[in-house]
Amino acid sequence: MSSLALAVRDSSTMLRRNLLHVRRYPSLTLNLLLTPVILLLLFVYIFGDVMSAGIGGGSPDRSAYIAYLVPGLLLMTIGGTTIGTAVSVSMDMTEGIIARFRTMAIHRPSVLIGHVVGSVLQCVMSVVLVGAVAVAIGFRSTDATVLEWLAAFGLLVLFALALTWIAVGMGLISPNPEAASNNAMPLIFLPFISSAFVPVDAMPGWFQPIAEYQPFTPAIETLRGLLLGTEIGHNGWLALSWSLALTVLGYFWSKASFNRDPK
Repeated sequence: MSSLALAVRDSSTMLRRNLLHVRRYPSLTLNLLLTPVILLLLFVYIFGDVMSAGIGGGSPDRSAYIAYLVPGLLLMTIGGTTIGTAVSVSMDMTEGIIARFRTMAIHRPSVLIGHVVGSVLQCVMSVVLVGAVAVAIGFRSTDATVLEWLAAFGLLVLFALALTWIAVGMGLISPNPEAASNNAMPLIFLPFISSAFVPVDAMPGWFQPIAEYQPFTPAIETLRGLLLGTEIGHNGWLALSWSLALTVLGYFWSKASFNRDPK
């Protein structure tokens, strides 16, 4: 059997292992899934009129705010889901299973690939769930073409891949699962200081460059442009650049951390 075939076989085995963990321990997954749904309902039905009035210049328009809010919540869903990946990787590292894998004749990167592919699949399922809830409460994207929908889906998958590799790296360097959860908190905190909930130009002037050029804002604005027809501008290239840069950084960071000899 060729090395490529061995890598695919072992990666598939590790993927099945991680998906079984999701099924056997659903509490963490449910918690990560319910958080963006609760935030969506909270911002729409509790803060919706006030927030939409501020964005719309004084006239409340809840349906317009739902359209504005959903792209940001979809990206926030991805960030929240990858926290579970950091915790899962840390559990593997601290419970001794990785030490056993190191002694077995398996393709070593397959352990990480199983986590990454499993996490991306969970992100896609989480986004579908949040998107379904958003449609149920009034979100519509009537002007988007099939090509724009495919581009939006591709952006979500690429962004999920980028954040997953970063989460894997955080899990590998964390001494325990609790620390991994804390270390990965920026992945769900950054959307709060992006354009997910309010426009960047409504923020204090000194803070606007931070909010505009952090990873989430370009991705959110690109997603809004694809689904709602707003201006994308330079955000498309920024979103793609951030996604690729974080993927490469997370991959090499995770690989180096995983291959480091245990103390």
